[in-house]
Amino acid sequence: MENLNHALFLWLNAPEHPSTLLLAIASFFAEYAIWALPAIIGFGWLRGSEHTRKVLLEATASGLAGLLINQIIGLVWQHPRPFMIGLGHTLIPHAADSSFPSDHLTLMWAVAFSFLMHRSPRMAGLALALLGLPVAWSRIYLGVHFPLDMVGAALVAGLSAWLAFREMRVYLPATYSLALSVHRVLFGKLIQIGWVRK
Repeated sequence: MENLNHALFLWLNAPEHPSTLLLAIASFFAEYAIWALPAIIGFGWLRGSEHTRKVLLEATASGLAGLLINQIIGLVWQHPRPFMIGLGHTLIPHAADSSFPSDHLTLMWAVAFSFLMHRSPRMAGLALALLGLPVAWSRIYLGVHFPLDMVGAALVAGLSAWLAFREMRVYLPATYSLALSVHRVLFGKLIQIGWVRK
């Protein structure tokens, strides 16, 4: 399996002298596409209904659960990144920590899969899921992840979305109440003038 992982990585990884355009595209997806998550969640929270806000909190819980699972996996099984074993070309800096699974893709797909479990944000979930594909490619292309790191991210994201959905009765009422209280304190003036929903 590791031989296949290495072979797929070398096939997808950037050459020694990549084109400037392809490098710019890969760098954008690898480092900046993740900011779509706080933008969607933040805008949705400020303008959304109670149901939308609860779905956003569930998706946030899914993302956090995915990152926690990744940390546990990294503690139990340290898998070196390509540059740690001198494989391929690395074109962006990264800490020399465990590569499996990819945190970027886990977070993006955990939120996406959580959205896909509900009717109203399904299109946003599909868009995020599709956005995850070039993110996965770019992290491999730039030399900081192996292909199987992305497979692991998909599995963890699916598990975390399922857990967040299954256990929402445990955490959602108290979390929503607390988040709403903080929201009213932070955005009180904007709520009064109608720019932000109560």
